[in-house]
Amino acid sequence: MLVAAAVCPCPPLLVPEVAAGAAPELDAARAACTDAMGVLAAARPDRLVVVGPGDGPGPEVFPPGTPGSFRGFGVDTDVCLGPEAGARTGRTGRELPYGLAVGAWLLGRTGWAEVPVEGVGVGESLPAGRCVDLGREVVAGGGRVALLVLGDASACRTLKAPGYLDERAAPFDAEVGRALGTADVAALAAMDVVRARELKASGRAPWQVLAGAAEGAGLAGELLYEDAPYGVGYVVAAWS
Repeated sequence: MLVAAAVCPCPPLLVPEVAAGAAPELDAARAACTDAMGVLAAARPDRLVVVGPGDGPGPEVFPPGTPGSFRGFGVDTDVCLGPEAGARTGRTGRELPYGLAVGAWLLGRTGWAEVPVEGVGVGESLPAGRCVDLGREVVAGGGRVALLVLGDASACRTLKAPGYLDERAAPFDAEVGRALGTADVAALAAMDVVRARELKASGRAPWQVLAGAAEGAGLAGELLYEDAPYGVGYVVAAWS
């Protein structure tokens, strides 16, 4: 049963060492993520699953202790999925995709060491129905499950955005914020896959996994942060 979820953006710039001199620009987003992580801890789950954008279509499962890093961004910052002690037994030769590495960084930053942690990577091409089914599978094993869900909204909010300016981006992001802030499972499950891909919204598939996991859970949502620095929509929400 899903007992709580934290929804956070996953730009590597969220990591201050990566952002360097621009780090203060995302201080509000970091603070909101910390608040969302507090909701997860307060729910006292038996298991935590980190869901985020993957490198392939997925789904791809990453066991506890899987390492990740931000060396590709020129900084000597390493992370692992769950407590550091687990890294000695969890290594598989694979590294976390950057979205899940940001999730691991958030866990380490907030001192998460309560329960086992595993990761699931899902790609932008994974169909909506498969994402929803995957969410159901994640919580089907019983016990109290919490999700940390990583993903960004559109990347087309301004002329300097990675995807350039698209007039559809702001309305799309507004609906994403509304759905995540109100725990509207039906709206998330019904998101337009093609439009999300055109607007470069990396969160579509992870949010639809959340929708499947939350079916029947009766969770309420709270929108903690919504903005578009650098022309990319970032949303933070907590469900409990």
